[in-house]
Amino acid sequence: MTDTLLPNGIKDSGGDGKYFRKGCNPFAQTGRSKLQNKRASLNQQIIKQMRMRAGAENLLKATSNNKVKEMVLLELSYVNSNLQLLMGQLEGLNSSVDVYQSAQETANIPLIALGLKETKEVDFSAPFKDLILEHYSEDGNSFEDEIADLMDLRQACRTPSRNDGGVELFAKYFSHIPLIESRFFSPTRQTGIFFTWYDSFTGVPVCQQNLSLEKASILFNMAALYSQIATRSDRQTIVGLEEAISSFQKAAGILNNLKETFTHTPSYDMSPAMLSMLIRLMLAQAQECLFEKTALPGIRNQFYTLMKMAQEAAKVSEIYDQVHQSMIQTPIKDNVPLFWSTMSQVKTNHYRSMAHYFVASALLDHRLGPNDDEDQQEKTLSQVYDQLPEGRSPLDILKKKDERHRIGKAHIRRAILGHEEALRIYGLCHHSNKMEVLQDILIASHQRSLNKLSENEIEEEFTDYMEAPDIISKTEHKAEMEVPATTKVKVIDFFQRLGPLSVFSAKQRWTAPRTIRLRPEDRDLGFTLKGESPVQVVSLDPLCPAAADGLKEGDYLVVVGDTDCKWMGVSEVMRLLKDVNEEGIDIQVVSMMDSNPPMPTKSATFCGNLPKTYSMICLAYDDDDKNPKSRKVTKKSSFLSWGLKNKLKSASTLSLPTADHSGSLPWNKPCPTFPSSSSYNNDSALY
Repeated sequence: MTDTLLPNGIKDSGGDGKYFRKGCNPFAQTGRSKLQNKRASLNQQIIKQMRMRAGAENLLKATSNNKVKEMVLLELSYVNSNLQLLMGQLEGLNSSVDVYQSAQETANIPLIALGLKETKEVDFSAPFKDLILEHYSEDGNSFEDEIADLMDLRQACRTPSRNDGGVELFAKYFSHIPLIESRFFSPTRQTGIFFTWYDSFTGVPVCQQNLSLEKASILFNMAALYSQIATRSDRQTIVGLEEAISSFQKAAGILNNLKETFTHTPSYDMSPAMLSMLIRLMLAQAQECLFEKTALPGIRNQFYTLMKMAQEAAKVSEIYDQVHQSMIQTPIKDNVPLFWSTMSQVKTNHYRSMAHYFVASALLDHRLGPNDDEDQQEKTLSQVYDQLPEGRSPLDILKKKDERHRIGKAHIRRAILGHEEALRIYGLCHHSNKMEVLQDILIASHQRSLNKLSENEIEEEFTDYMEAPDIISKTEHKAEMEVPATTKVKVIDFFQRLGPLSVFSAKQRWTAPRTIRLRPEDRDLGFTLKGESPVQVVSLDPLCPAAADGLKEGDYLVVVGDTDCKWMGVSEVMRLLKDVNEEGIDIQVVSMMDSNPPMPTKSATFCGNLPKTYSMICLAYDDDDKNPKSRKVTKKSSFLSWGLKNKLKSASTLSLPTADHSGSLPWNKPCPTFPSSSSYNNDSALY
């Protein structure tokens, strides 16, 4: 079950200057790669059956011929049966937890790892080249390497290695997405790029044109990868347990971030209810690893140590019970694998039985001696029980041998019943038959409790039906959500040659580059420059040759001579223009067409599979725009004093949301639809 890496072959121009990982070899015959290949194949079969079902349902609605209806209904029954079989196979893949366990794992209860969401390949080449040519007035073919690097990075995220390198790969692509969104995804223009991701539990495809689904799915896969790293850790060592604890807590933190940030993701595995359950599951497994870390050095057969471990085990049981309760809620129970709910129920009973076994051992194996701290033991015992049997006090139990013996045996009987219930539930799940390690642990725990009971049986003793009281759960180390620092990493924009994002983005509009011939008069070019990169023309003399040649106030310099100056500051551009001779020099400038988009931003979200559109207009208000004729243009006397005088006042902008319900606004127009495939319009039947 090793992860095979492809050799690095492409230089990462969008990172730290190093080579980025290509991910695992998708053709490597490892257990995990075979599992993902089966998942991808099942997803394709599911979408094929869904298309057939959609076509049959449409035909059933359209026809009035009874004979045709009978044939269609028969076909629908076959399709639905095939879908149920495929869903069962997908559930089996999600239940294959043995693939993700450590190779050295032979003595610990298996843990559950999340499977990675599958996606289709996306070809950015043609849409990005067209937009670069049309929007940025650049040759799109000159950006082939950058586009190829982006596509390679996304492709590598489909087969990440199960270590920190795989997490870094996800984080790197996730950090690139906002840059790509700013460069190429405008709120007023569709790129024609569709992102398709498959539901991790149902295999149902979800397709969107915006990048929200892409971001959410990458976060989900990052959390899934952390869960796989945790299950792969060697839990026979302190270092391995600490890695598992940290990884589970990070997985929970990422899932919580996903839940709070992307509230309307139309994929059921990322719905708030499902994410809440997954967060509880990750924290429960982290708490289980914390318990194992406490028990790994060995549990000392002392009264206080046994009582402490009893409360720790009760805490693990309590958390798993909460996980199980969330799994059996509608509609989660219809999509969560049966093996998952079985495992949570088995662990609830197993760790509760362990808690009763520890209390029984403390009461049956130890007596209150003259050198023992009576008050301390009484306090410890009172903190273990929520409610004592009627007529009994902690001190009575500690001092009276018969009472101590009776309650100790009651605890061991309850432990035996809990182990038997865990074994019964284990036997009901057909997927659990593969987990021999789990079965061996349950049988050994049950036998240990039986041995403890037989050791304390007294001949001619009457049958005692006293029930042991519940044990209060308590832990010294509670599992908490942890947001990893690697969620976002610093990256360099693949398309930085297009210019600074503050100006050259998909939301901004500007003219095509214009060539202006600069000829200085008495070393005065007739304008000054200001701002960070790219520099902007200000204080333009309307009578200078540059103005006559077409230079305008507020233009941005993009090229000086043969030098691209989009990323240059004022001082660097000044050095290029400082030694201009009488013949002059050509510069290229662009003019902003409008600072505010003419249409409101639209964002499509999904609630119950029905698209809703939310819009907001930001209105700009500028005092200087009230009377543009009143502006006075002053001539700059010297080129060497650029940026030192005549500083412009910054305009104030007021953003106001509008609430116009007249019906004439642009967002009342029909929303863009998904691709014409009927499968995407009929997926709601599986939710």
